[in-house]
Amino acid sequence: MGMLLAVLATGTASSQTCDSTEIQTGASERCVRPGAGKPFRDCPICPELVAVPAGPLTMGAQTGERVATSAEDQVTGAIAKPFAVGRFAVTRGEFSAFVDATGHKTEGRCKRLGDLQTTDLSWKAPGFLQSDRHPVVCINWSDAKAYVAWLSRSTGKSYRLLSEAEREYVTRAGSRTPFWWGDTISTDQANYNGTIAYGDSSTGVWRKATVAVDSFGANPWGLYNVHGNVWEWTEDCWNPANAGNSGDGTPRLTGDCKLRVVRGAAFNNAPHTLRSARREREPAASRIDTFGFRVARTL
Repeated sequence: MGMLLAVLATGTASSQTCDSTEIQTGASERCVRPGAGKPFRDCPICPELVAVPAGPLTMGAQTGERVATSAEDQVTGAIAKPFAVGRFAVTRGEFSAFVDATGHKTEGRCKRLGDLQTTDLSWKAPGFLQSDRHPVVCINWSDAKAYVAWLSRSTGKSYRLLSEAEREYVTRAGSRTPFWWGDTISTDQANYNGTIAYGDSSTGVWRKATVAVDSFGANPWGLYNVHGNVWEWTEDCWNPANAGNSGDGTPRLTGDCKLRVVRGAAFNNAPHTLRSARREREPAASRIDTFGFRVARTL
């Protein structure tokens, strides 16, 4: 543990004055403008973060959006304060550092959906090739919670999972279209089952595995792979509609809390599932080869 704390303590804090459009953050007290996409870390083994601005949020599908569901009804709100969010989904290398430091055990079998014959999988061996720059998978909600608790203890900062509202907010980055870049999607933009088309979109490749977290382009706030690659756990309990969500970024902790909201979709999903408005749920104990997570931090 002493070696770990030594790693976390790198960087010399310096007094710095930020202007009214910036916040002070990071191990070296950098000035960062929320929304600029400028990354920072709290320690060398911590996830890279970007600061996102406060602002209005309309959750849910736009009128006429293809394959929208009743669970995607619209609610309006506003995120009151800037916060930080993982530039990428948590990587296998980052999760490995946590396991090495804490001895955390990922109890239970990891499954591949639709394949009952699959042998036991794990975050170390998910059934496809990964490097430490790929998103960690085979992670359940409790694993994700344990990781953010460890980051908080280690850094003295307030790490957590995103709320469902925050996850849609950072995915959209001010957009109202099905995907942050527009109304169509291609496998040059995201990792999903490209044999299926979305509306006027063309078909493409199906990689059948994760890609590195820095693949494709970042959205306007500097976040990568907010559509596809891996599902990401959020803090929220499942509720069958957006109605009742304040839209201010507060997680909903009432409803069916045996189920937790997941967002973003994964490499084996049809493209309509990757839409910004898409809501899904999964038992908190589920450990699946397409499930990972992204961190948030209070500023």
